[in-house]
Parts: sequence; structure tokens; C-alpha cells
Amino acid sequence: MTAQLFCFGESGHSYKAALTLELAGYDWRPVFVDFFGGEARGEAYRNLNEMAEAPVFREGDLTLTQSSVIQLHIAEKTGRFLPDDRNEVLRWMFWDNHKLSGMIGTTRFLMNFLRPEKRPAEVIAFNLSRLKDAYRVLDRHLTGRDWIAANAPSIADFTCCGYLYYPEPFGFTRADWPGIDAWLDRISALPGWKHPYDLMPGNPSDRAPKEEK
Repeated sequence: MTAQLFCFGESGHSYKAALTLELAGYDWRPVFVDFFGGEARGEAYRNLNEMAEAPVFREGDLTLTQSSVIQLHIAEKTGRFLPDDRNEVLRWMFWDNHKLSGMIGTTRFLMNFLRPEKRPAEVIAFNLSRLKDAYRVLDRHLTGRDWIAANAPSIADFTCCGYLYYPEPFGFTRADWPGIDAWLDRISALPGWKHPYDLMPGNPSDRAPKEEK
């Protein structure tokens, strides 16, 4: 049975789950969620996920929400990307959701997906200062090591990289963080890796104003 992942390309949290599925060789397919069109706030989607968020994983009678839960399920079912030291994996996954991805997701949305006149400059500046501290933590940890939680790639890596391949500005320049930069290269060299806009449907260009002819 082919699993479904309800997702959209702009979602870094969806990318965490989609990347784990793809690299694990799971039988899955993406189902586009028109988040920016309001689909996630509709009654039908809330019946699927009361939190009105993506991603949602569905396989037979099993429905899972929250990217980390989905990643853990995939790793446990396939026996891949979950090393013996599960505490270290979970430590970085929880840190990412609280300090890195959670902050990037909000900041990137405010900087790119709101109309310019609605972008709160003071909030964005505060978030960027917090993110700089998070980048510093991750970069220092990755200096002198290949992977976050083990001697091989794990779901901790696929969690923490969730937003870092996106081209939109959110206070992150790879060249400023050599440890992170080299680590992202290692992840993208893994067999089956795809950029989020290639792995999932949905792209900011889909909503760009069309030129009049």
C-alpha cells in the first residue's frame, strides 16, 4: 500500500517527513495541501488533522501528524536512520523544533509570504537575532564531525536541515557557517536526495502574479 503525505513545497516541516520517506526508500506519494489558499483551515482538512498543519502521513488505517512523529515511524518501520543512541537523536529533534525550524518557519513566513506593508520589522529583527544563536550552536556542533547524532546520517539530520535548503531569505547564508555548509553538502549527496521544491508540490512561483500579454 502506497502511503500518502499531505504536504506542500514551501513547508520545511513537510520536507523533513518527505525527505525521510524518500531516503528510506518508502513507498509513498505526496498529496498537495493548498495551505496558502486556506485548505488547512477548512473542515475537511481539520477532520484529517485537528491542528490544521502539514504534514500528515496516512497509510491504511494509520494517520500520523507532526513531522518528528512521522520520521520516527518511518525510521522504526524501515530500520533506517535511527541509531542506538535514541536519546541523542531526540535531543536534537526537540531542539530543532523549538530553537531552529520553529523560528525559521515563522521568520521566513513573515519575511517572504506576507505583503511588504504587513511585515513586522521589530519581530523579524528579534527572530533573526535568535536564529543567529541557533545557527552558531549547530555550526559549532558540526565542526569536526560529519553527522549530528551518530557516525552516520539519522533523522536528527533530516530534521535540522528541514528549512536550510530554501532559497528565500531568513537570515541564513551558508557561506557564513562552514560546518553547516559542509553538512548540507553531505546530506544532498545521499542517494535519493531532492530539493524541497522538487520533492513536494507547491512553489512560491505558483502564486506569483502572471505577466499580462
